[in-house]
Amino acid sequence: MRTLRIVYAVLVYAFLYLPLAVMVAYSFNASRFSMAWKGVTLEWYVKLFANAGLMQAAWHSLLIAILAATCSSILGTLIAMALHRWRFPSRKVIHTSLFVMMMSPDIVIGISLLVLFMAVSLPLGFWTLLMAHVTLCVPFVAITVYGRLLGFDPHVVEAARDLGAGEYEVFRHVVLPLVFPAVLAGWFLSFTLSIDDVIISFFTTGPTFEVLPLRIYSMVRLGLKPEVNALCAIMILITVVAVLLSQRFLKEKQ
Repeated sequence: MRTLRIVYAVLVYAFLYLPLAVMVAYSFNASRFSMAWKGVTLEWYVKLFANAGLMQAAWHSLLIAILAATCSSILGTLIAMALHRWRFPSRKVIHTSLFVMMMSPDIVIGISLLVLFMAVSLPLGFWTLLMAHVTLCVPFVAITVYGRLLGFDPHVVEAARDLGAGEYEVFRHVVLPLVFPAVLAGWFLSFTLSIDDVIISFFTTGPTFEVLPLRIYSMVRLGLKPEVNALCAIMILITVVAVLLSQRFLKEKQ
């Protein structure tokens, strides 16, 4: 039985991660036009960093991801605290809508935001893309922080108030330190969602502001190049680091 479980686990992990491992391996393949292994080289990474268009798209993606993660962390934390602390008529509606946004297909969100931006005559570009990514990420931060708020003892807040702490002191010295791991985890999760989003970015950005996932998509349509493998390998590394950090901060403090 133990051997069967090991074989099953190996097959599952191979199915999930073997394609990624193959792509990373071929980013070091010296062959440019065939899948035959011709040796190990770093040439494609050198050419990748020498490509001005790709580097500009990478900078755009990094900028949007950082700003979207920061804005989402602030808004999501405020929403979670409001849902946890106050009881108001639309509380359940807001709570349910967060899950609706999380479960909605990206293409539905992208088209809906595109219609909204067109209705208000807002030109597509940096700001529309940023708002779209914030819309995508806020529910994930709010649910993560809300779960953390449900887990700590409310008597700690009451004790702080009994000792004379005002609303700001309670938030600054009691609530924020308790939820900060969840806020940070939400930030990393938002960063990961933003930096590799394709569908929503396709509908909400303009020709003057190109991001990396769309640039990769346009390059792959013309044929798979070794530079794309190298670029995807770097994105996988960034994503893995962000996910590991988010998981690290989600753990309960001893």
